[in-house]
Amino acid sequence: MTIQETTPSDGILLQTRDLTMRFGGVVAVSEVDFTLRELELRCLIGPNGAGKSTFFKMLTGQLKPSTGAIAFRGAPIAGDEPHAIARRGIGIKTQVPNVFDGLSVREHVWLAARRQHLDRKARDVADEVLARIRMTELADAQVGRLSHGQRQWVEIGMVIAGDPELILLDEPAAGMTHDEVLRTAEIIRDINRTKALIVVEHDMQFIRMIAKTVTVFNQGKVLVEAGVDQVLADQRVRDVYLGKKVH
Repeated sequence: MTIQETTPSDGILLQTRDLTMRFGGVVAVSEVDFTLRELELRCLIGPNGAGKSTFFKMLTGQLKPSTGAIAFRGAPIAGDEPHAIARRGIGIKTQVPNVFDGLSVREHVWLAARRQHLDRKARDVADEVLARIRMTELADAQVGRLSHGQRQWVEIGMVIAGDPELILLDEPAAGMTHDEVLRTAEIIRDINRTKALIVVEHDMQFIRMIAKTVTVFNQGKVLVEAGVDQVLADQRVRDVYLGKKVH
């Protein structure tokens, strides 16, 4: 199924229709319809094996859908290579930080900005990003000496420096201390003032800090999609996290 072309007035940034991923005889994601609007922050949740990570990987080109359509600003991207999707304006931060221990925080962010800008502009962008991720005072610190949470912030900064329109974050709060989780929520809320985000997350308290709308995956399908309070109070959602069968 194709997606009808959208216009800026529609306010639709990303859309999927009948998106399906099969691995042999196993259907990991089944006919998922999903719509994300400009400057929206959406959390994806669900038990292990629900299909949310597979869905996430199809959006970024890490997996090619078996069937269905994905459109970014109305342009089809299903099956495109990851670098082509990134050039369209989609940035991704994976769960495990992809950083170099011997480089400084500033060098990481500058290198990311340098892909888009000339040297002087890249330095200015790096300074702006360091301020946004609250790491100006650690700009010259080697990343290998940072805490897990700080390394996560560096990679978020690298994504921001590329100036994407949509940022995908895979469990950004995983393994963090309580204080780091609070600060990560502040950073994400700040990013969301100018960028749309999709966040895959398990930490329900963290989700309450950042989300307005939540999409719940179960058995490869969207179980429910609604406001965060409504979703977290939904008995069906509680049942899938407790391993009960949902009718």
